[in-house]
Amino acid sequence: MRPQTFTMTHAQVRGGLPQGDETLVRQAVAHAKNGSRTALQFLYVHHAADTHRYVKSIVGDHHEAEDITQSVFAKLTPTLSNYDASRAPFGAWLRRVARNAALDTLRGRWATPTSEVRVADPPEREHHVDLVQSMKQALSHLSHDQREVLILRHLVGLSPGEIAGVLHKTESAVHGLHHRARRNFKAALQDLDAMPLRV
Repeated sequence: MRPQTFTMTHAQVRGGLPQGDETLVRQAVAHAKNGSRTALQFLYVHHAADTHRYVKSIVGDHHEAEDITQSVFAKLTPTLSNYDASRAPFGAWLRRVARNAALDTLRGRWATPTSEVRVADPPEREHHVDLVQSMKQALSHLSHDQREVLILRHLVGLSPGEIAGVLHKTESAVHGLHHRARRNFKAALQDLDAMPLRV
């Protein structure tokens, strides 16, 4: 389909999308893949607010959530090449893209030395940098789900119930992942001869 064939009135672009009506979304996605600005505008108007709320629930900061949301939509055209409508609705797929972007941001926070480190004496700073590297290496030994649970629980400070909502898992599954993640993380730190941490 050609991009220019996707035309909508101002009211359609700005108006609410009926519950369960994915027809316009599917059309918009197909045209957005071909670079239609109108289609991209439609997708932004109908999904940006929900995406922002979802990202904010992960990163905990309104302005950072805005930046991540803008980044997700700025990169949407090339990212859409990975979207397969037969596997998931667009909204669910977009949430996964947004979640990955938000978690990437959190991982960046984890790897950034704190202000205390920047003003510390050189030996202390060197020790902290080594510790951060050991922690990153230990995290790399965990499964994807275990890493996410540890980051959301200990870095973001979400409760198990909130993590369950973010990851679309049951709270009991989150508890199980958290228990295994703590055990495996501690074992990995011990293997690296890193300083013991309370996790």
